[in-house]
Amino acid sequence: MKRVRRSMQVSEPTVYHAPITLWPADERPREKLMHRGADNLTDAELLAILIRIGKKGTTAVDLARHLFEGEKNLHEISLMTVEEFKRNGIGESRAVALAAAFELSKRLAGAKRKDRIMIQSPEDIVRQFGAKFKDLVQEEFWVFPLNSVNRLLEPKQITRGILSSSLAHPRECFREAISQSAAAVLFVHNHPSGNPEPSSDDIGITKQLVEAGKIIGITVHDHIIIAADRFVSFADRGLMR
Repeated sequence: MKRVRRSMQVSEPTVYHAPITLWPADERPREKLMHRGADNLTDAELLAILIRIGKKGTTAVDLARHLFEGEKNLHEISLMTVEEFKRNGIGESRAVALAAAFELSKRLAGAKRKDRIMIQSPEDIVRQFGAKFKDLVQEEFWVFPLNSVNRLLEPKQITRGILSSSLAHPRECFREAISQSAAAVLFVHNHPSGNPEPSSDDIGITKQLVEAGKIIGITVHDHIIIAADRFVSFADRGLMR
């Protein structure tokens, strides 16, 4: 008979006022992970493993718990910079490790699978990559090359900063598509303001890219603007002509 694994709610561990090395072995985050599995650790305990060591009178777990003060959640902590981690008492090397771990988690959310992702609608892009774009503090303009059956190749960033025709030049925008032998492309950029409505510059650049695509034989299927939890598809708006 198969055993049915019961879902368990992770409870907060006992608070100890002593170095972690003096804690009971089954309460130390690293040992707890090895013997019980990562899903049995709290968010603070998992962060403590990355932080590794505390400072005088403060354990790594204390430092991790401090990050959650002010009712911060894990998502908000993931947006912190190295300098912000350092201001919370975490050493530079550990702050860098935290920033790297959170960046990997974001990339994992949009990582390509062995079977290339089929793109059939703007929702497919937003579902796979929306989390990456919605929290960016600067505008980033990306090209998403597609093969002849609309499977996604390797997305590449073209520019970072305020989008303009001088930055998003067709030469740069199509270089990656050509190098990957793409049959078509989608363009995606974000609006840090939280408003996904296209500006006149956005519309002008898109028309320029559509015309350039016709000349070189690469179809521009769409231009998608992502802002917070909303997005606008130029194709859906009839703005790709």
